[in-house]
Formats: sequence, C-alpha cells, structure tokens
Amino acid sequence: MSPAPSGRLTLKVILPRSLRIEGEVLEVSLPSLDGSLGVLPGHRPMVLALGRGPLTYKDEKHEARLSIRGGYAEVRPDAVLVFTELSDDEDASSSG
Repeated sequence: MSPAPSGRLTLKVILPRSLRIEGEVLEVSLPSLDGSLGVLPGHRPMVLALGRGPLTYKDEKHEARLSIRGGYAEVRPDAVLVFTELSDDEDASSSG
C-alpha cells in the first residue's frame, strides 16, 4: 500500500438523482455490511456493499457525515466512488 502521490482521495457520492459530494479528502469511513471500513490514500482497490450507517470524510479543516442506507462503493488508491441513498433522517435534514 503506497500512498497516493497527493496524499488525498477524490470522493464522489452519487445519489439516484444527483451528485451529492465531489471533492478532495484526507480520509473516508464507510459503513460496510461487515462493519466500518476506513480508507486512506493508497488503499488497495476493492468493491464493497454498503450497509446502513454514517459515511464520514475529513479534509484538513473539517469532518462531515452523511447517514446512508446501503449501496456500493469502489475504492481505489486515489479515489472512493460511492453509489447510495440517504437515510430518511438525512433526507429530512437536507430538505429544510
């Protein structure tokens, strides 16, 4: 596992009808079916099924969280691509 040259990951979170997040992050945590999976630059490539729970990501200054319910993620050494739906709680908080 060698780190990505920039030390960052490109994160894309794609919902059924929109692109929710696209940006550079330092780390991502995903709710897989077997528990939480932390992803740092240089992570080995994989595809995983997602469960219900928090998707968190951090940059130099902030940490943010989305509550998701299932989907899939493709992890590469320099990127994480997530196909998911927001949980009902997240839908309610983002519509106000």
